[in-house]
Amino acid sequence: MAAYIMLSTLTDEGRKTLMERPERLQAVNKEVESMGARVTAQYAVLGGYDFVNVIEAPSNEVMARISMELGSRGTIKVTTLPAQPIDAFVEMLQGSTPPTG
Repeated sequence: MAAYIMLSTLTDEGRKTLMERPERLQAVNKEVESMGARVTAQYAVLGGYDFVNVIEAPSNEVMARISMELGSRGTIKVTTLPAQPIDAFVEMLQGSTPPTG
């Protein structure tokens, strides 16, 4: 499975929901699993984003669906980035793995 970094920022509605129901975070992780992916790490952060999630998904299409589904609710704004392990990146630079895409 491919790795993705999902950066999210709560909207006013999202902050209200989270304050009233903090367990909603775990419920969203289960929804991500039901859509075919898995949250492997999750952090609350300070700065320009509220949360950083590392997600494994089988394809860009699955990850795009998850991003659209979560973003369409109006509680978060989402930025999703495909990620590549450093070892694979170095191998690609050294020419031992052909680039994909």
